[in-house]
Amino acid sequence: MTGLQFTSQTGLAQKAHPAAAFIVLWALLIWLSMVEGGQASLVGLAPVQNDIYAQTHELSYKCTSITNCGDNLDRYLMGRQFMVIFIVFLINMSGAPVPGAELWGLPTWVTQVFLVTGFAMILLTCMVGQLASQVNASHCMLDYINNYFAIFTLYVAMTIEATGVMHVSYLIAMIVAKLAGKPIESKEGPRTGLKAVLFWGRVLFSIGVLGFALAVTLSALFQGKTTMWEGVPAGVSVVLFFVLMSVVGMLEGMQIAFFAVTKIKKEERGKSKFAVKTCDLLFKGKGRNLPGFMVGRQLSVVTCFFVVARVTTLSIAEGEENLWGVSDTLQNFFNTGILGAIITTVLASITWQLVASAFPIAFLSNPLTYIFLVICLAFEATGICQGAWVLAWIMKKTINLQRDEVYIGTAEEREKDGHKDNLTDLPGGAGHMIKLPGFYDEAPDALKSLVASDPEVKKWMESMEASIRLNEEEVAEVSDQVA
Repeated sequence: MTGLQFTSQTGLAQKAHPAAAFIVLWALLIWLSMVEGGQASLVGLAPVQNDIYAQTHELSYKCTSITNCGDNLDRYLMGRQFMVIFIVFLINMSGAPVPGAELWGLPTWVTQVFLVTGFAMILLTCMVGQLASQVNASHCMLDYINNYFAIFTLYVAMTIEATGVMHVSYLIAMIVAKLAGKPIESKEGPRTGLKAVLFWGRVLFSIGVLGFALAVTLSALFQGKTTMWEGVPAGVSVVLFFVLMSVVGMLEGMQIAFFAVTKIKKEERGKSKFAVKTCDLLFKGKGRNLPGFMVGRQLSVVTCFFVVARVTTLSIAEGEENLWGVSDTLQNFFNTGILGAIITTVLASITWQLVASAFPIAFLSNPLTYIFLVICLAFEATGICQGAWVLAWIMKKTINLQRDEVYIGTAEEREKDGHKDNLTDLPGGAGHMIKLPGFYDEAPDALKSLVASDPEVKKWMESMEASIRLNEEEVAEVSDQVA
């Protein structure tokens, strides 16, 4: 990618300067690593009483004090989801090769496979910007967000959510929860008065923005005014757009559904042919296929994001009239890819996650779920992203990240010291995009009633939760040793 940039063979390098393209690309990758690592940290720390690290990690405490208040964690995740997709779209703009790009006399097939298709950029983004940060942040949450960069990223995500651009997602969540017959649990009271007016006003604004984004993007696709590869007919581009959105949606929903079924008994995971096949493969052996799927899924989703970015990002050739005859200023705004990012975030990401949170068994019963699981595991098995472990190790040593247990002990030690984790602080179920498994919310109704009436049963379930956590820590230790 650097070679293409410094030979002015990427879009941004041609329009600005090769050095500017290089700086922008790496600034975006670093920011993406904070967005991804910040999510793992803030979600993982949600159940932990944050006063126990207020002195040792002042900035981490400031972050969690915000996200642990009311429904702010959900709001953060909403804004953060848009940030991830928009940053990937911008990376595509700064690093994607121009048509006919050549480099260092490499064979044509090498150039086509690794550069023109964007495969090199996909690997760079996936390993540097996402997987390496996720590996470290999953075990070193406190150190990872104990900086002003993390606070800045948190504020940006919260600001994006507050604008209302993504608020149509809340309407979708309400509809999905209603269909599932599962109320959306909230830590805040019902919206009344001015709060209700502002909320529904932003929902209507969001619906308008989404409709406008779809109109602009589809119009550009039919007119051939996007960065889609040359020679692809307009009709094919439109079909590819919706197919890729559906693929991304399936992959986003699958992770929610998979984490949901880790909490329930085998006989409750669905009895359809594909539900059984999917669970048998997912939990085969010692359950290593679940993290394997997450790695393969990450590569698959990023690949789809880059292709969607090429399909939806507007590009007006020199001498052509702007879309709908708009001004150059507005056309340049269209060209940023922000409209495509809005569509992808709402329709290809958040919506599917919300549906999967309410109907996890239905996702398991879909034959495409099994097919995509096999594909993701095949991607992971190639070892093509194993470099992320090396990068994670280098990052960990360079900035001296320490495991959280060094500062606050294990969950069992915290409980012994009177600082028991509160798992109810981690929202889940219908209407929530939380990816970490909870414990009680998907239990059978009879068991929920028994827990409520018998403290001994609740104590036993909590001991099972502790065992699960210990097992996860053992797996993490093995992962660290491999790294």
